Amino acid sequence: MTDKNRSQWDLGRFIETLTYFEVIPFLNWVQQLIQGSPKDNQAQPNGGRNVGVILVVGATGGVGKRVVRRLLERGYKVRALVRDIDKAGSILGDEVDLVVADITKPETLTSVVLANIQAVVCCTAVRVQPVEGDTADRAKYYQGVKFYQPEIVGDTPENVEYQGVKNLVQAVAKYLPQADEKLIFDFTNPSAELKHIWGAVDDVVMGGVSASNIQLVENAAFFAGNVSTANSGGFASVRTKNFNPPFNLSGYEGVKLRVKGDGQRYKFFLRTDTAWDGVGYSYSFDTIADTWIDVCIPFTDLTPVFRAKTVKDGAPIDSSRVASFQLMLSKFEYDGDLNPRFSPGGFTLQVESIKAYGGKTFPQFVLVSSAGVTRPGRPGINLEEEPPAVRLNDQLGGILTWKLKGEDSLRESGIPYTIVRPCALTEEPGRKELIFEQGDNIRGKISREHVAELCVQALQQKIACNVTFEVKEGENSINSSDWQKLFSNLKPDR
Repeated sequence: MTDKNRSQWDLGRFIETLTYFEVIPFLNWVQQLIQGSPKDNQAQPNGGRNVGVILVVGATGGVGKRVVRRLLERGYKVRALVRDIDKAGSILGDEVDLVVADITKPETLTSVVLANIQAVVCCTAVRVQPVEGDTADRAKYYQGVKFYQPEIVGDTPENVEYQGVKNLVQAVAKYLPQADEKLIFDFTNPSAELKHIWGAVDDVVMGGVSASNIQLVENAAFFAGNVSTANSGGFASVRTKNFNPPFNLSGYEGVKLRVKGDGQRYKFFLRTDTAWDGVGYSYSFDTIADTWIDVCIPFTDLTPVFRAKTVKDGAPIDSSRVASFQLMLSKFEYDGDLNPRFSPGGFTLQVESIKAYGGKTFPQFVLVSSAGVTRPGRPGINLEEEPPAVRLNDQLGGILTWKLKGEDSLRESGIPYTIVRPCALTEEPGRKELIFEQGDNIRGKISREHVAELCVQALQQKIACNVTFEVKEGENSINSSDWQKLFSNLKPDR
């Protein structure tokens, strides 16, 4: 090609690309020295961070507020379903996404409340207090040491423990992802971080003049631009900065894209090499114009490539350390072959989400119930030996009976669940050994601190799927619990 036929190369955009991806540290140092860099651009993306939201119901209660705190400490995004947003804000702080709803009113369980949820922890309970009243902070109720004659105040056990839980279960079933999937990028509800980790890598880096960008609008990411074959170019792409730590996608079969394209063939890359110009693992996929489709990309079908040339005898991808992601439109396939559906000019690819699929199933709904729910009316029960909730079940509006029906609504839903039945709750520190049992026969007490930690641990234990168990504290003090061992002794519900 003669100089007469060449298009004007954009040196500024070339330097901008290298600076954004920190390819040459000196350029970034100069940029910071002269004009400073946006703070958001400096933070390295974290592949170990949880993307989906954990919805906590009953978040301002004694157990719920502790669940929220522990989830935040572990890097989860937390959404709290509350009825009084001012009260909730004073209890939970400003790191939590507060949404106003009421599980006894199913019309309030909207997409605003339930969008992008990964799992649910339900700690809701009917309000119980001493007959003679309580302090504003419920000090008598929460102390869990001295027994006060209780009474129900506010809504009934039937409405809260059964119908409310049932409403919640039915609502979240429509929004929870498949149990074997891991959300990587959700472009329908982009975080602040997500807006600053994708950047353009076009053929300007090779002397071309194609131009693209990614914009997060209208509940999707728009990868769009113009591809030109001038200057021997012909590709446009958007790529993430390197994640540190990388994404660990081991245990999954592959990655699934939800996209709407323009009928052209695109490429998707995963990279384990953090080098700017290293090996990528590529997969080509066709789109259907103006139609949303799911593109499933098995890890075993990824092709190791370097600059559009296949790497002969390249090792399979190590899915335990995925450092970056990339979308591309190119006139080339691999090894000089042309993209059969490529058309130069304008293009648009919308992306709704990127997920890992085919993984292990983990609990998606943790329900805090109560020990004793099966005992009212059970033949052979000596009420004198039973805790107050069992003895006073009828006087308290059938509280345990309705809790059991709430449990049943979750078991019948098909949602992977863990049902925790704690014994009497206390405000103690939670430094005793834990005892798990099944069959609803144990009596004792347990700290709310321990119950909250147990709820968070259950979300991370695949062996905790579809189990119901009672829990109390033993006599021995411990520094930490062996959660894997505790859950491994439980049998799934039939």
